[in-house]
Amino acid sequence: MTSPGHPLEPGSRLTRVGMRIALVALVALAAIYYFAIWRTPTEASQGFAQKIFYLHVPAAWNALLVFSVVGIVSALYLWLKDARLDHFAAAAAEVGVVFSAVMLTTGPLWGKPVWGAWWQWDARLTLTLFLFFLYVGYLSLRSALHDPAERARFSAVVAILGLVLVPFVHLSVYLFRTIHPLPVVLKPSAPSLPGSMLEVLLFSLAVHTLLALGFIIARYGLLRTEAARIGERNG
Repeated sequence: MTSPGHPLEPGSRLTRVGMRIALVALVALAAIYYFAIWRTPTEASQGFAQKIFYLHVPAAWNALLVFSVVGIVSALYLWLKDARLDHFAAAAAEVGVVFSAVMLTTGPLWGKPVWGAWWQWDARLTLTLFLFFLYVGYLSLRSALHDPAERARFSAVVAILGLVLVPFVHLSVYLFRTIHPLPVVLKPSAPSLPGSMLEVLLFSLAVHTLLALGFIIARYGLLRTEAARIGERNG
């Protein structure tokens, strides 16, 4: 137990806050999956497989959102040289990789009964896979470099490259011929979903975003604590 004002206290406090947020989100997820499976209508052409929509879309949304945050925070690090920004980028990148892994796993589970294949080299799928591997490389780079300033600087460059790629993932359905449908929620006119489906989807998006936030805060707190311990040893 660290005393108030101790260098480890800010990180420990952030970790506790993040875990509490994540716990609330995990409880809410149970309600979402109940409503998604039992209280939303079954889509006429896709059948029960369409229920994966309520997990796949929030995972994709959060993966792209978090990777965008990583790129922006990394650019700020190159400008301000504040180690806390590097720690936050690293924490967010780990969470983004987890959500993108969920996205890439649930996509084929949905696609197989609907498209008849586990995988197609569709523009969106290919770009998403590339983005996932780019951030796996980002985490590998962080593990390989031991000098904190060098690690932060090189990692920031990779994260900014990922930020450039994010808009192309979203816009790929407009830029290329793709088996992915056009957006049904983020449409210029209005979402083309029945009311009950849209409500559950929006609730799911909010809860998954809260879960991502909780994980990021908790992981950031752990990184702050680790950095403080290293500072204590070196000091």
